[in-house]
Amino acid sequence: MSDLVEVTIGRVGRAHGIRGDVFVDVRTDEPARRFRQGATVAVGEGRKPIELATVKWNRGKLIVSFTGFPDRTAVETLTGELLRVRVPADERPSEPEEYFDRQLVGLAVHDHADRRVGVIAEVLHLPAQDVLRVDTGADDDRLVPFVSALVPVVDLDAGLVRLADVVGLLEDQE
Repeated sequence: MSDLVEVTIGRVGRAHGIRGDVFVDVRTDEPARRFRQGATVAVGEGRKPIELATVKWNRGKLIVSFTGFPDRTAVETLTGELLRVRVPADERPSEPEEYFDRQLVGLAVHDHADRRVGVIAEVLHLPAQDVLRVDTGADDDRLVPFVSALVPVVDLDAGLVRLADVVGLLEDQE
């Protein structure tokens, strides 16, 4: 059995209606996998895990209710709290060419000649595409668009990503 890690899957938003429903700011790439009726989530610090009573989508926004929070007043005490679940550390996304942020952060970054040039410090989810923030050890980090043309190799087992041979990807141009 693999080790478990705790991952953030959302943040409780504002209440919706009077029956204890709340909007959730989704923080996972696979909401259908994480948000299911009957699933248990950790909410905030020091609270007991609670069960998702209902899960529904309305105009592209996730709305949930929690067992034990029967009305708007009760559920408003959770506003702003992070929702977390424990998952196997070696769990993979359902699609073969996708990765969880937690799998990428900390991986060594190698250039096209297989020289280590840094480490992935963060995955940024920008409107156009995902971007890797690479800590090169210098004063400034580098941002690398996470697309196969620029990052052709992702080897989780070896603990590294390899960048394409693209001038200016990690160095300043004169």
